[in-house]
Amino acid sequence: MRNLFYIAGAIAFLGVSASASAADITSTGFDPAGAGIKTEAYISEPLPPGFSVQATELEGPVFADEQGHTLYVWPFRQMRVSTTGDRDGTSACGDEVTTETAGMMSPYPPGMKLPDLDKRKSCTAIWPPVLAKDDAKPVGNFSIITRPDGKKQWAHDHRALYISVLDKQAGDTFGATTRRSAGDGPAEREAVGPATAVPPGFLVKTTSRGRILLNEKHYSIYVSDQDGAEKSNCTGSCTSMWQPAIASALSQPQGEWTTFERSPGVRQWAFRKRPVYTYARDTHTWSQQGTDVSGWHNVFTQVTPPPPKGFGYMNNEVGESVVTPQGMTIYLYTCGDDSKDQLACDHPGSPQAYRLAICGGGKADRCLQRWPYVQAAPGATSTSRVWSVITIDPMTGLYAASGQPGAMNVWAYRGRPVYTYAGDKEPGDINGNKTGEFNGKRNGFNAFILRDDFFDADV
Repeated sequence: MRNLFYIAGAIAFLGVSASASAADITSTGFDPAGAGIKTEAYISEPLPPGFSVQATELEGPVFADEQGHTLYVWPFRQMRVSTTGDRDGTSACGDEVTTETAGMMSPYPPGMKLPDLDKRKSCTAIWPPVLAKDDAKPVGNFSIITRPDGKKQWAHDHRALYISVLDKQAGDTFGATTRRSAGDGPAEREAVGPATAVPPGFLVKTTSRGRILLNEKHYSIYVSDQDGAEKSNCTGSCTSMWQPAIASALSQPQGEWTTFERSPGVRQWAFRKRPVYTYARDTHTWSQQGTDVSGWHNVFTQVTPPPPKGFGYMNNEVGESVVTPQGMTIYLYTCGDDSKDQLACDHPGSPQAYRLAICGGGKADRCLQRWPYVQAAPGATSTSRVWSVITIDPMTGLYAASGQPGAMNVWAYRGRPVYTYAGDKEPGDINGNKTGEFNGKRNGFNAFILRDDFFDADV
């Protein structure tokens, strides 16, 4: 057994890991059970008629169309070979169904036939463009571009806007995430929303644990259990390790941000009344290393909803992973095809040929043996939308029809099934981590790591 683990499924689940203290909750101002959850403050901006801002569980506030569907962009990006995505003022997402690989991910050649061509959909069928009416006028940062077919499409900051067919109700962000991904990963779309309401010198980014607060250099912000409301007890030698976030003489309180005098003539920022700091020993941006020091915690404007009841968290050599009630590591499957469209292939509504090839050499029964789904107990429910129970055909990996014999109820995260690995023999094992193409980043399996500062670590 590993010496750095615990089985959170065996203890009362509080929405934070057993290695974390209650301050991880109070510093964010959240109720992990979902009652009265506080959402992230944002800066309002003019919106087109019918558009709105929706609170989401993972991405903070996002822009939405008239029906409440989250808006996405397709960032222009350099791949290993060539580029993909939308340039400013244009849309590369078309109505034509692509049939061959584009060869953007060397060493794979272009011109190979894509799977399930009889069922394959076009880019616009998966990512419907947000069309503008003929008499629509630009509003603030929202502009109007002309698509190749002559139709008008809304854009934000000159980037074409889309919705995702995976989003079923307002606040869903199943189409894509703004969480940072590895360079060898798929060319994903991103949800787009208003700027977070933070003072100059701060910013917020999406991580697996929640919306993390950073300084302008992308280094993490922390709070201390020893401090009081707008009162810092970190003085003397403490400040050489924990550097106060100093506010200028002209800084003004705004929303949940205030300033206080920590010493004569020196003011410090506080978020939700708690003094904030950076950590001198952080070795890289987005770090959560400071939270390993007793009494110190990262700050999140909002936290990610907890896993299903009985699931938990466990420490291992790559960070902190989500585990089943038995303590076995849970894995997420990532897949993006190498077409011009760069469509996702990681959910039960997409071709399963990629997953079957990675998990079982094309054989469904071998996949079920090596990478079993995490099955849901009868009547199991989730307290959040990000976790759900879906019904699939285990032999195809596709959604099962109503009443289909042999159908299986499985747990899903962001609408995608989650898995365990047969090669993990005891709690804490992560032997299946980085299985697949490009260490599982392009087409494969990775442990569900909550500590994103270890996400790209080569362990």
